[in-house]
Amino acid sequence: MHQQLVVEKISSILEATDDTYDAKLTGLLDDANRIFISGAGRSKLVGNFFAMRLVHAGYDVSVVGEVVTPSIKAGDLLVIISGSGETEQLVAFTKSAKKIGAKIILLSAKETSTIGDMADAVFQIGRAEQYGKVYGMPMGTVFELSVLLFLEATVSHIIHEKGIPEEVMRERHANLE
Repeated sequence: MHQQLVVEKISSILEATDDTYDAKLTGLLDDANRIFISGAGRSKLVGNFFAMRLVHAGYDVSVVGEVVTPSIKAGDLLVIISGSGETEQLVAFTKSAKKIGAKIILLSAKETSTIGDMADAVFQIGRAEQYGKVYGMPMGTVFELSVLLFLEATVSHIIHEKGIPEEVMRERHANLE
């Protein structure tokens, strides 16, 4: 019962998401000198998944907040994952990146927000009204799982569009595990 509930809810969110987003996001990633990914809480964990997959696909990616993350510069892209688009720390990161001249994209449950108003592009995953209280999926679970699957599908789009063989991706995978 609960597995079906989760699958149906996430499917409905993804069906309501603009189906041109994967190509648009790929274009923004390709145009960036470097990519920086940020989120808070579980959204940060989703960002970590995405960062790893982008590295496997050959992009220059850093996760904001890691000790080895370099400074962001003009020509770079900051990807923010925030259901509300209002998380204070992420608002501050967005302001800093904007001032420097980096491009900013927001993946969010909302069409408009503080971060969205500063972003160069907002990718609204599903529709805002789909994120009300959902039995068995509390505290943002619907957003995080939907974004995770959207981003995995985007990576699938990237590797198919670019013809990146799995063997090449494996060569880029961490080997000090």
